[in-house]
Amino acid sequence: MNRRTFLKTSVLGALFAASPISFSAMGQATKKATRSGKLNLSFEPYELQLRHAFNLAKYQRTTTPGVQVRLEYDGLVGYGEASMPPYLGESVDSVCRFLGSLDLSQFSDPFRIEDIMAYLESVAPNNRAAKASVDIALHDLLGKIMGQPWYKIWGLNPDNCPNTSFTIGIDTADVVRQKVDEASPYKVLKVKMGLDNDKELVEIIRSKTDVPICVDANQGWDDREKALEMCHWLAERNCLFVEQPMAKERIDDTAWLRERSPLPIIADEFLQRLPDVRRAAEAYDGINIKLMKSTGMHEAYQMAVLARALGMKVMLGCMTETSCAVTAAAQLAPLVDYADLDGNLLIANDLFDGIKIVDGKVTIPDRPGIGVELIS
Repeated sequence: MNRRTFLKTSVLGALFAASPISFSAMGQATKKATRSGKLNLSFEPYELQLRHAFNLAKYQRTTTPGVQVRLEYDGLVGYGEASMPPYLGESVDSVCRFLGSLDLSQFSDPFRIEDIMAYLESVAPNNRAAKASVDIALHDLLGKIMGQPWYKIWGLNPDNCPNTSFTIGIDTADVVRQKVDEASPYKVLKVKMGLDNDKELVEIIRSKTDVPICVDANQGWDDREKALEMCHWLAERNCLFVEQPMAKERIDDTAWLRERSPLPIIADEFLQRLPDVRRAAEAYDGINIKLMKSTGMHEAYQMAVLARALGMKVMLGCMTETSCAVTAAAQLAPLVDYADLDGNLLIANDLFDGIKIVDGKVTIPDRPGIGVELIS
C-alpha cells in the first residue's frame, strides 16, 4: 500500500467480521465520506520498513508489522495505528480479527470515551495494540471535532516537552559510528544493550560524542552484581538512567539494584497498563509508557498522572511506528521527564507528517486531534 492508496481506500471492519481475512481484497473497497452520526471503523495492514536492522539483546528484525486505522464520524476522519513488535504477542492477523469483531456503529456520541474503551475491553482481553489503534483514532477524531490538539485539551504547555533520545541499536563498530553521525542533531542517545560487548559499544559512542546517553538492556543482564557494576560504570560516562536491566520477573533483584544504583532504574517490559504502575513503584524509580502497551492515549494519561502522584519518574516511549502513533504519544510529552519518540525516524516509509524534533526537542504540531496529516 502506498500513501495515495491509503488516503483513498480502506476496508470496513464488517468485512472482516463477516468473512475470513483476505488482505488482497483491501484495495477494492473505496471509502466514501458519510455523515451518518455513527462511528465507522476501517483498517488496513501496513508493514513498516526499517532504515537499519533493529538489533536487541534477544533478536533482530528489519520490518515491523502494522495496521493503519480510520474512524469516521459525521464527515470527519480520525487516524490510528497498531504497531506489533514480536514481544507484544500480537500480529496483523490478530489485530485485524479484533478490529473486525467490533461494532462501533452502536455509539452515536464519540465523546463517550469511557464507554467506548470499556466496550473494547469487553470484546476480548489483551489485544493492547489493537485497542490502542482505536483509541488513537478516537482521540484524533474528537480533537478535530473540538478543533484543538490534545495537549491543549489536557491543559499542557508544549514548552515543557523534553529532548527526545535517538536509538543506537546493537551493531558492528562501523555501523554504530554511522548511527552516531546520523544522530548528531539529537541531545540524548539511547543505547541498546544486553550482550557481552556493552562496554565496547559505549566506548565507541564516547569516541564520537559526549552527549548524555540512556541505556536499555531489554532484560539482557542476568547477574545483579554485574548489573550494579555496570550502573556505576555508566554513571561515570554521562548516563541518565538504565531501562529494564533484568528480566521483568526478577522483581526482588531489581528492587535490590534500585536501592544501590547511582542511576534511576526505569521499568519497560515489566509495565504494561495502569494496574502495573503501583507494582512498578516497589522495584523501579520510574516507568516507560508506550501507547501500544497501554491501549492508547486515554490510559497512558492516567498512568502518567498516577506515576507522578507516586513520586516516580515518567518516560514516554514508542515502538517503531509511523508519525501517526508517535505524534499521538507526543501529546503527552509535556507531562514527562524523558522522551524516546524516535520510532518514526527509524522507518523509511512513513505515511504521515506530524511530530518534529527541533534542536533535539520534541515539538508537537499545532493541529487539531493528534496533529498529523497524510502525506499525499
